[in-house]
Amino acid sequence: MFSRRRMLQGIAASTGAALGVSLGRESLMASPASPATPKRIVFFMQNQGFDPKTCVPSGMTSSGSLAKAKLPEPISALEPYKERLHIINGLHGIHTSPSHSAFFGALGGYRGSDGVPPSASTIDYELSKTLPQTLLPHLCIGMDSIENMKTKPTIATLSASGAGQPIFMHSNPNHLYQMLYGGISSGDIRRQHEARSSVMNQVERLAVAKGRSLPASDQQRYGQFVSGFQDVNGLRTRLDSVAGQLRKFAPTVDERYTSPEFETDWHDSLLDLGISALTSGITNTLTIGSGRGEIFGAWKGLGVEQQGHNLGHMDQPDNPIWIKIRQYNSRMLVRIMEALESVPEGSGTMMDNTLIVYTSNNADKQHTNGANWPVMLLGNLDGAFKSGCFTQLDGKRPINALYTSLLRAAGQNCDRFNMDDKMAKKFDTGTGPLKEVLA
Repeated sequence: MFSRRRMLQGIAASTGAALGVSLGRESLMASPASPATPKRIVFFMQNQGFDPKTCVPSGMTSSGSLAKAKLPEPISALEPYKERLHIINGLHGIHTSPSHSAFFGALGGYRGSDGVPPSASTIDYELSKTLPQTLLPHLCIGMDSIENMKTKPTIATLSASGAGQPIFMHSNPNHLYQMLYGGISSGDIRRQHEARSSVMNQVERLAVAKGRSLPASDQQRYGQFVSGFQDVNGLRTRLDSVAGQLRKFAPTVDERYTSPEFETDWHDSLLDLGISALTSGITNTLTIGSGRGEIFGAWKGLGVEQQGHNLGHMDQPDNPIWIKIRQYNSRMLVRIMEALESVPEGSGTMMDNTLIVYTSNNADKQHTNGANWPVMLLGNLDGAFKSGCFTQLDGKRPINALYTSLLRAAGQNCDRFNMDDKMAKKFDTGTGPLKEVLA
């Protein structure tokens, strides 16, 4: 099992990675040496599975254009954006043993389970290193019931920077706002930001001093904690240095933050913060965990009284509850697209250079062997991906092949992602990216 001590060691080792920062990164947007047009990728992971009948148009059994197809009711909000949409059916994730959730394995393409540590980095983190660098290359936000988001404001179940190195998801929008925008705020938010900064700086100084007195065998491991505090404090300083740019994009703090009526108020606030991090150029890789990669989740703000594990025992097609949840997700995807579309970039807009990957951390349903793992892509990442179409695969290539495709499109020359030859012989009939999705 993944012991508490092991988890804490992993968090300590990846504190900087959890925030996606490196002390050498100084600019808000890509550096002058980076490509003229930045790129960004968003992952939206819904728990409890993604039944293909909720996204594949009725009657479509083979690959083809979506131009004349009518999207299913759960994703009907995407109908005006069909030319940007690519629905993929027939990838598999059998090797991830998803069951209730594949946890880190969903984005890692390896075996994952409750309490099992990540065995390697996940695709979102790898992309954050490959894409043009920003102050906070990787941001993870997690949406759950209001109780869970309050009692566990950070949780690590989906993303990792390496073996045994989980990455935090931020679930309390007040804490995340303070981290991103505390330096440009006033009143209580500013005072809390300054107080926390003072404490963190003091902790860093004490950690450095105390570390020198430890036995040599413990100094390296303790140094990971010190490095984590240094990265956190360094990020805060660099964000403060670009306050003018951040003010243009910081969302307004309202009663949804301080007095949420439903958990969806916090879901919406978290999404606003994620969008602002993209549009301001703070980050280029955003991971959204609806249900936070586990088997929980709540949507009382949509009129859904049931929550958590029980939702996964319901068939999704034609289910009014799941139609509401999926429609809510689709509206969130539209909000992301519209926000990015409103910001000029290069000869077009930010959305022209963005790809949104929507799927589940649980393949097609809660109790699954992972034989079918539907995915939707929105956008084309500056023309790298085909759009306006449906692709039906034969179930013989794994989700790793899609992740290889993402890395190729981002500029990394690789033929496999987190899958050695021995595993590939058993779980992958091909090599390299998916030719069906790349333009």
